[in-house]
Amino acid sequence: MTIFSRSLFVTISLLLLSACSTLPENLKSEDPQLVSDYTVWQSKPTASGDIRLGGVIAKVTNLQSKTRVEVVNLPISSNGKPDISQEPQGRFVGYIDGYAEPASLAQGRLITLLGQSIGTEQGAVGDYEYAFPVMKVQGFHLWRIEERVRIQEVDSYLYPCRGLYCREMRHSSRQGTVIQEVK
Repeated sequence: MTIFSRSLFVTISLLLLSACSTLPENLKSEDPQLVSDYTVWQSKPTASGDIRLGGVIAKVTNLQSKTRVEVVNLPISSNGKPDISQEPQGRFVGYIDGYAEPASLAQGRLITLLGQSIGTEQGAVGDYEYAFPVMKVQGFHLWRIEERVRIQEVDSYLYPCRGLYCREMRHSSRQGTVIQEVK
């Protein structure tokens, strides 16, 4: 392999990798003070500036002129994807102007929201009283979980004997591992 073909291969590989890890357009912000940590926002829910948080949709309510989305917060990566391997950190509410289809924003879906903090609102999670940090949503992105199965060959050896002769026989079976990825 020549130096040119190696460098071309590396360049193409890097472009493909970077394309997989970019932030969706509707979650981008020019705010240098962007908050993407739930605990930081929860401690100062009236702070100005953009907030980008994500998690699992717990509840969606369509009101007269806006849609209320209650989210169980999960930490997000630099590309905005909620990290499903982490523990939830709390809940927050996002208000989307206008009507948002509840079938699209279904309970259990992964979402990341970008918006401005507008304080807190009292509510309940079951019978527990809860102070929800609230944001006015400027943009959001719904994620999906893709499952892949990684197949591994598992070798086992059988020694069948037939008559006076025994011979080694290789038998191969497959085992799969399910891998979940947020896309």
